[in-house]
Amino acid sequence: MSNIAVSKQAFCGIDVSAATLAVAVQRPDRNATDQREFPNSAPGHRQLILWLGKLAASMRVSLEATGVYSLDLALALDAAQSIEVAVLNPNQVNHFAKTLRRSKTDKADALVLAEYSLRMPFTPWRRPDTITQQICAIGRYIATITQEHTRLSNRFHAATAAAATPKCVRQDLKRTMDACRKRIQNLRKQALNLIQQNPELKQKFQLLLQMPGIGETSAIHLLSQIAPLAPEMTVRQWVAHSGLDPAHRTSGTSVNLPSRISRHGNKHLRRALYMPALVATRHDPYFRAFYQALQTRHKTKLQALMAVARKLLHAIYGIFKTNTPYDGAKLFPQQKPA
Repeated sequence: MSNIAVSKQAFCGIDVSAATLAVAVQRPDRNATDQREFPNSAPGHRQLILWLGKLAASMRVSLEATGVYSLDLALALDAAQSIEVAVLNPNQVNHFAKTLRRSKTDKADALVLAEYSLRMPFTPWRRPDTITQQICAIGRYIATITQEHTRLSNRFHAATAAAATPKCVRQDLKRTMDACRKRIQNLRKQALNLIQQNPELKQKFQLLLQMPGIGETSAIHLLSQIAPLAPEMTVRQWVAHSGLDPAHRTSGTSVNLPSRISRHGNKHLRRALYMPALVATRHDPYFRAFYQALQTRHKTKLQALMAVARKLLHAIYGIFKTNTPYDGAKLFPQQKPA
């Protein structure tokens, strides 16, 4: 790369996958695009940063939020000199890409992200503090083990119902389920200890516990996904980040399909909202009335439940911004409790 002149400023897009990073760099002074691929690993991140430094004195980098796959990369880029990094909601990028992208490949996605860095207002990513990072990792790991426990539980019930299943199989499934529960309890204690060390997180955790449908485990899951969000984000941006924003599918008079959630966002946050939303429709009079009213308007049960999850996210945003407990009458001023 020694024969390539260093630009003053360049604009980079990185498509992140579990194993690789597809990288595209726009250098306006050369009217050209440089593309490379690097491993998504610590050595790969170092190689990437060295390569970017050879291309430009200042670099703006955009990448999509892809959970654990993008976090380590964002942290490495943020620590590097002369590099600004933006971590974007996939929904933002998807809307922008519709005007540019004709094919869907890692290289094409990287080019779109580079164009985004060049053309769109750039909001630098804010590195979450160490405790927030740890809680995020623990929360996601608890969710993974919980899913594993659910699969084992379903298998255990099927094994119990089948007369041909040997006793040793049922006993082994039961032991594995017990081990999962103990792991979840231990991780939950670790998360609670971390939350107690941070006054802001502790206050938000207590506010979450006062909301309908949210217990300790759900509060940990929700806090782990919400705490890293930038404080200047609006509630609409929270909703878009979660992928719970409605996606309309209409075109002229020939296409008029039912709306659905976009799913272009943080799937972990959507999952964390699902069970609290379900419990709230059963035990909170305001959420129950809201859920029933949607069904009378011919919404399916799933559509109504996703609307409840979105409303729950609005409520969490409100109590965090005002530092006041949940009040169903304020959230649903026109709704009579059921």
